[in-house]
Amino acid sequence: MQDAYWVFAVLFLTLVAFVWGRFRYDMVAMAALLASVLLGLVPADQAFSGFGHPAVITVAAVLILSRGFEHAGVVDWIAEKTLKAGSRPIWQLSVLTATVILLSAMMNNVGALALLLPVAVRVAREHDTSPSLLLMPLAFGSLLGGLITLIGTPPNIIISAFRAGQGEGPFSMFDFAPVGGAVALAGFAFMILLGGRLTPQRQGQASADELFETSAYLSELHVNEDAKAVGWGLRELREVCGDPVPVLAVLRGEERYSGHRFFGPLAAGDILLLEAGPEDLKLLEDKAGLSISASGEDDEDSAAAPPRLDADELQLVEVVVRNDSMMINRTVSQLRLLNQHGLHLVAVSRDGTRLKQRLREVRFQPGDVLLLQGDENNLSESLSTLGCLPLASRKLALGQPRQLWLSVGIFALAIAAMVFDLLPAAIAMSLAALITLALGVLPLREGYDAIEGSVIVLLAAMLPVGKALETSGGAQMIADAMMSAGSGWPPVVTLTALFVLTLLLSNVINNAAAALLMAPIAANLASGMQVSLDPFLMAVAVSASCAFLTPIGHQSNTLVMGPGGYRFRDYWKLGLPLSAVVTLTAIPLILLIWPLS
Repeated sequence: MQDAYWVFAVLFLTLVAFVWGRFRYDMVAMAALLASVLLGLVPADQAFSGFGHPAVITVAAVLILSRGFEHAGVVDWIAEKTLKAGSRPIWQLSVLTATVILLSAMMNNVGALALLLPVAVRVAREHDTSPSLLLMPLAFGSLLGGLITLIGTPPNIIISAFRAGQGEGPFSMFDFAPVGGAVALAGFAFMILLGGRLTPQRQGQASADELFETSAYLSELHVNEDAKAVGWGLRELREVCGDPVPVLAVLRGEERYSGHRFFGPLAAGDILLLEAGPEDLKLLEDKAGLSISASGEDDEDSAAAPPRLDADELQLVEVVVRNDSMMINRTVSQLRLLNQHGLHLVAVSRDGTRLKQRLREVRFQPGDVLLLQGDENNLSESLSTLGCLPLASRKLALGQPRQLWLSVGIFALAIAAMVFDLLPAAIAMSLAALITLALGVLPLREGYDAIEGSVIVLLAAMLPVGKALETSGGAQMIADAMMSAGSGWPPVVTLTALFVLTLLLSNVINNAAAALLMAPIAANLASGMQVSLDPFLMAVAVSASCAFLTPIGHQSNTLVMGPGGYRFRDYWKLGLPLSAVVTLTAIPLILLIWPLS
């Protein structure tokens, strides 16, 4: 049993690191795997067996197919219909949430949310609705939709593979539907009927101008004949000031040039239009000799308001930083945002509030909303590389009809092969992904980009560690402790305790990791009570995907935090009663569909 205590120590430190968030969860998972190998808990020749595990292969294939749906225009076609939701918030909420639930059942739920997030923001702005009323239910809907099918969320794939490893055979594509579908329907009804009263209403978040208060910070600086900046380019200006000076435009006579596209030298008489506070203006005056009032102008002229330019003229776009973004914990200088990606950082909002610190000092965090200046034609590739999602400015691209139907047809054939037990899930999904790439529905490069390396490494690394929890006797010890604490309790109480414990765990660590850790405990509980394994595995599958209490429990929750202006405590106000609804719905249905005996 000594090995079990070492496993507990590794898992405890892993959980602490997950909750702390200082290091990415894939790095934490890999550290846990290597520590287990060094301690002799995982055989060295099996350390990387997780990379070939069917669950990992299935997740990678589903990610490729999800990107194929996007590229072929399948989801954009649905999003275009969703934009016609009407002006009443309850209809907007109903259509958006129902759409994301259905999409999440058939594709990666984070991908489904990422595609509908700009649509929701656009709907809110067009109808003067606060995005905060729509975005949290949209995120929770993406989690609920994943419960319905095998491929909807990684925990379902993991639980299916674990069942196969126990000699019971894997779950099929729609084995999760009776319970998952009912839970999703109950959660949807709750959010539509009562969610509006529990979701925080953040005012003043409906447009980029209101969120970033752009007009309040817009200033004119004149380049006088004796200014030091005469002959400088904007790059030299930024280097001298040691800061990514947010010059939005250069006005030269009747000509206007966007700041990120002006590469020539500054000349006397030029006017710089920029976002700046008093400190930045003083810095530019001292370092570059720029002045708020032009030489020879009277006070009345110098007090004139700066030219009004809208976001389209300035080519301003809003984006939100994803959980897996390369920008996290890095600064604008480290990223070389302008030189390497052609993007000019104008402002940063976090938790619905614009950050007042210098832009060069900001270390980006998941959920941050950035106001960027850049050419919209080149945005897609740059934002994809950086790991950001555009908000509201995203143009719907319906793709080619042939590709759209090819994408749907390939996916339908894969589902049919799984439903009729012609091919295992990993083989069917991999074959569908291969055909999607081979027929050009999705370019090969985008296919590789679609595979989220952090998710794959997390799964592959934690699978052997989860196995060690079982083989060391650790899972049996936890199961024995739970049965001892609830001695005399009926199995349904223990099942409920397992459900609640997994649900709470999934709110602080990745849902896939929660499923990997709790599956062997569920198996030992079922074995110890001499009841069927299936209801306990279903309890873990459902509860691991219901992280409604915190913004860190799931990527979907984090993605809407910035655009919705939510605070950490906002999530449990809707998430806690929703978790109760899910629990009260799921437990009776699990016992009905998957009886204990």
